[in-house]
Amino acid sequence: MKRPEKEQLVVELKEKMKGAAALYYTDFTGLNVKRMTDLRRKLKKAGVEYVVIKNTLALRAVNESGLPETKLKGQTGVVIATDAIAAARVLTDFAKENEQRPSVKGGVYEGATVDAAMVKKIASLPTRPEALSQFLGALNGILSMFVLTLEARKSQLEEGNSIPQASA
Repeated sequence: MKRPEKEQLVVELKEKMKGAAALYYTDFTGLNVKRMTDLRRKLKKAGVEYVVIKNTLALRAVNESGLPETKLKGQTGVVIATDAIAAARVLTDFAKENEQRPSVKGGVYEGATVDAAMVKKIASLPTRPEALSQFLGALNGILSMFVLTLEARKSQLEEGNSIPQASA
């Protein structure tokens, strides 16, 4: 690759990184072409981009985008995610199915450097739709209890069995 092509690649990668919720660095050593293709498909289905790039170019893009500096060694694939949780899940699940490959080297989540253990924790978080669903389910339960309480109080008042007021 010639210098202008490398510079253009860094500019494009830098722009993608600026809009990302998270970056995860992976070591894909040991994955054959079939598994790499499968990983890329799963990541793409989750709305995540996976870029294999030289470490020097990846580091230049990271540094120029204002993200925390990191050190990369060996073969590196960069996961650029708009949905950090979905990306972490795909990586974690794929690694479980494929002899812990790719291995996660670390990354950047919400502007902070994270290690492989933190990426696994992020993968266990509920996604935004799941969290909203859980919240709405809890809210629905609370509202149902409130309505039932109001109906019970209404019945008491209609029967004339109001709760006595405390006298002063």
